[in-house]
Amino acid sequence: MPQPLELNDPERINQLLTKIALTGRGFTTECLLAEVIDVGITYPDHLKATGEDPDASYDGKSPAWAVYHIRQGKKVFMVYGGGGKERRTQVTETP
Repeated sequence: MPQPLELNDPERINQLLTKIALTGRGFTTECLLAEVIDVGITYPDHLKATGEDPDASYDGKSPAWAVYHIRQGKKVFMVYGGGGKERRTQVTETP
């Protein structure tokens, strides 16, 4: 089981996100970093990853984390679900 992870280094966050692939039901991707960039987060300053998802892989090895919160400033991209549940995403901006 992957251990909960929290990072505050943008370069380490981007390196990690390039190695995350999500399959299964709902939101899927071969590279989570590409999806993060698509929502406008180009220099993430915080990442929190928790849970376990057998349909997620890190560097080709499964399971990886089930829930991801990726933040840049006031914008947050969240991925949740997986592990037999439909995976969803949400983007929020705090005022």
